Amino acid sequence: MNDRLDRFDLKILDELQKNGRLTNNELADRIGLSPSQCSRRRSRLEVEGYIEGYQAVLDRSRIGLDLLVVISVTLAKQNHDGAKKFARLVNDLPEVIEAYALTGDMDYHLKVAVRNLAELSRFINNVLLPHDSVEHVRTSIVLDVLKRDRGVTLHIT
Repeated sequence: MNDRLDRFDLKILDELQKNGRLTNNELADRIGLSPSQCSRRRSRLEVEGYIEGYQAVLDRSRIGLDLLVVISVTLAKQNHDGAKKFARLVNDLPEVIEAYALTGDMDYHLKVAVRNLAELSRFINNVLLPHDSVEHVRTSIVLDVLKRDRGVTLHIT
């Protein structure tokens, strides 16, 4: 644990991971501080970068993104220039929800949301494969999501 975070800070972070829409009054009630103390701590945690932001979790299928795909990518050249080119590409692609640089057989895993197989095919064949930094692509279609990212476990003493 970071020495700058006490038990109340961890409780604030834990509660906000569960529900980022909590008001300071609601948050204060849950963790046992006054609303003003809670507000000051929350602001400090935001300024210091412990809280990177707040976002709504959308139902992909309700907005027409029915296909979730994990795409593994191997770079053509294992060098800094190739990695930078690929990072620029990935960051400009709205279909890519998350991207991870890896150790092991594959260099990257991309979590991609698209409408259908035709859109996936276009994405792979017209965007990823032609890019000069990409050598190999392996695609896995997600059949079911067993667990979603709901934050990290905080050990509060």
